Amino acid sequence: GRDLICIQSMDGMLMLFEQESYAFGRFLPGFLLPGPLTYSSRTDSFITVSSCRQVESYKYQVLAFATDANERQETEQQKLSAGKRLVADWVLNIGEQALDIRVVSFNQAVSSVFVLGERNFFCLKDNGQIRLMKKLDYSPSCFIPYCSVKEGTINTLVGNHSKMLNVYQDVTLKWATQLPHVPVSVKVANLQDLKGVIVTLSDDGHLQCSYLGTDPSLFQAPRVDSREINYEEFDAEMKELQKIIKEATKTQDIFPKSEKHRDLIVTAEVSPDLDAESQAIDSEVKAEAVPSVTVKITIQSRVTAQKPNLAVCVQAPLAVTCDQFVFDDLEPDSSETVVLSVFLKGNCSPSELEGNCVVSCNTPTGIPKVAQCNFRLPLRLICFPAQPSKAANHKLTIDTNKPPISFLTIFPDFVDPSEDDQANVLGFQFLTGSKTTLLASKTSQRYRIQSDQLEDLWLITKELTLRLEEHFKKQNCKDFACTFSGSIPLQEYFELIDRHFELRLNAEKFQELLSERAVQFRAIERRLLTRFKDKTPAPLQHLDTLLEGTFREV
Repeated sequence: GRDLICIQSMDGMLMLFEQESYAFGRFLPGFLLPGPLTYSSRTDSFITVSSCRQVESYKYQVLAFATDANERQETEQQKLSAGKRLVADWVLNIGEQALDIRVVSFNQAVSSVFVLGERNFFCLKDNGQIRLMKKLDYSPSCFIPYCSVKEGTINTLVGNHSKMLNVYQDVTLKWATQLPHVPVSVKVANLQDLKGVIVTLSDDGHLQCSYLGTDPSLFQAPRVDSREINYEEFDAEMKELQKIIKEATKTQDIFPKSEKHRDLIVTAEVSPDLDAESQAIDSEVKAEAVPSVTVKITIQSRVTAQKPNLAVCVQAPLAVTCDQFVFDDLEPDSSETVVLSVFLKGNCSPSELEGNCVVSCNTPTGIPKVAQCNFRLPLRLICFPAQPSKAANHKLTIDTNKPPISFLTIFPDFVDPSEDDQANVLGFQFLTGSKTTLLASKTSQRYRIQSDQLEDLWLITKELTLRLEEHFKKQNCKDFACTFSGSIPLQEYFELIDRHFELRLNAEKFQELLSERAVQFRAIERRLLTRFKDKTPAPLQHLDTLLEGTFREV
């Protein structure tokens, strides 16, 4: 009656939970990268494929009594005296990486472990012995063993990167069909009275329900008795059937409607100017003023909408003054409007300046309705004009196929029209303190973005390309393109990641040190209070001196 959960981490640790309580953790031996993981209830084992290209099975009982994950770096003496070392129940070398593992048990077939490799798929017995193996002449993307239609055999669906779905009975190809996309996951489902529906998911999130052909009709119509036809009964039955068809097509729309004919619409309008009085609350930014911008969101419904729920999302460290709204029921052809503000809450730059609105509700007949829209936030929300910098540590050059456009045209919100020197050079001061400079070449079709911090190049680069595309789109120019011909700054990128994790580790060590000191303080306090229990409180000044010295050390 309890939920048992196993989580595999990126460093090879299996964490076991009983309900919400952490039970224990174990490191898999010889771990490099995580592979597919599944559980076999028949043998009470976890089965995975390691970086050694081996299928490995570990019994739950062995995991429970093995050395704890906190003692991974144990000494030789601890190895002799601590718990048992983690040993696999069985190992099978398949010689390739695995995409997925499935444990299946059907009425007409023995329990089996299926492994989909890069060029083969394997069917194993519970003890790791190969029951059958099929070499594939294509690159698979997903699979699912779904049933046993003949005693002793198992049917399997295998999708590949050629947009094909193959049906195997053991190792024999029984059917192949074309899909409109490359499936990354496949399942077999029963939807209402329709059995055997193939549900596939593409890498861009499209879900498709397919059906292979039709069921054979085993019904034989009986011989019709010769009798006179009652045309009035037929006419009444036809009218009744037409009424049912009309009602069904009215409530169930198969094809998506155009935007103006949708039952539920949500729109977002971002104010062109920043708020005169900032609505920023609890901001961690250390700037003198943290601006905000107003977003007006309107919900329109052509049908009765029961308790519409609106959610507004922005990319952290951006935040909104309110991100959830619940409305009363909306009557047909009515609307509801809310106003909120967006501001920079965290003391770092966001990765994008876009937001998303999602509204959901039910109609009185129980049909769910969902609508969403995106909105774009102004660049002035996170930075303001500043003096350009002549030198910088990081530079990025964007090539275009059109002459450079004056910044007076594409960045009017950052340029003073009275200053001609800003036509081809701009400075952006981020609220977080860093600065980025944008330059347009006078002799070539290039733009340069430069900053002392690599991460500050991205937002200005994206804003530049977006504004250039919008400018040339208004000019009815369809062949405009931005390109980057330089080398990708991978070394600087990796150094940035290393610094991030070093800061994180230092913070964790600092937290551990504070916890240790807190324990020491409590112990000192207990000893001193016991020692000076019946004496004057003057010696407690020594405690203040001791605490002050310890905090100075921390």
